[in-house]
Amino acid sequence: MEGKEEDVRLGANKYSERQPLGTSAQSKDYKEAPPAPLFEPGELQSWSFWRAGIAEFMATFLFLYITILTVMGVKRAPNMCASVGIQGIAWAFGGMIFALVYCTAGISGGHINPAVTFGLLLARKLSLTRAMFYMIMQCLGAICGAGVVKGFQPNIYEMQGGGANVVNHGYTKGDGLGAEIIGTFVLVYTVFSATDAKRSARDSHVPILAPLPIGFAVFLVHLATIPITGTGINPARSLGAAIIFNKDHAWDHHWIFWVGPFIGAALAALYHQTVIRAIPFKSRS
Repeated sequence: MEGKEEDVRLGANKYSERQPLGTSAQSKDYKEAPPAPLFEPGELQSWSFWRAGIAEFMATFLFLYITILTVMGVKRAPNMCASVGIQGIAWAFGGMIFALVYCTAGISGGHINPAVTFGLLLARKLSLTRAMFYMIMQCLGAICGAGVVKGFQPNIYEMQGGGANVVNHGYTKGDGLGAEIIGTFVLVYTVFSATDAKRSARDSHVPILAPLPIGFAVFLVHLATIPITGTGINPARSLGAAIIFNKDHAWDHHWIFWVGPFIGAALAALYHQTVIRAIPFKSRS
């Protein structure tokens, strides 16, 4: 037995000696997708490209419809105890992301958020052509979703703020921007981790469970930041509510809900690509 164990150790040492510097000391048991081209005109001729955009539109439409309707229900209640409260709003946002990512992941990737699309674009997971198309469809879906809520109950919608994101009283613009950056970082970092090709190969259950941590991240971020900004972390969600509500104070700090999420998404992409997925280097010693 000792001889066999020694042979195994020697074989492992020989294998590691053959590995060139700058590569992993372990063999890959997964296939990394090649970086997406910046422009891919051929996509425009593919039905799958347009189908993915339609899926993003419908998912964002449903997302805004359910979540804004939940917010309106909480706002119109005489007190928090008579409604689902902040926890219920957080569950509505997180639960819808869980369900919609599960439904659309195999069609469009289940982004439902321009910040997620932007982060994946920076990581070369999709082309600029597809990213721009997704963002347009996400914003259109969000506008339609908020519009349907207003159509159902216009008076309540106008009186209760329409679910528009604003920096709440007692907080500064810097507070709001910081909350949006960190909140979006948590979300996009979770997206990268949950959809990592290496983890998918190592743990066969990861692709099936991927929507769960993503939805849970959205839930937790909402719990933390609803008192600060109402929680954006999704520029399409913020834009849809602002356009349909369309009052001056809804636009006063609107830039925060684009700049913050995009910075957070960029930081998450940078961290994941350069730290978490960085190729380990062997020591010469």
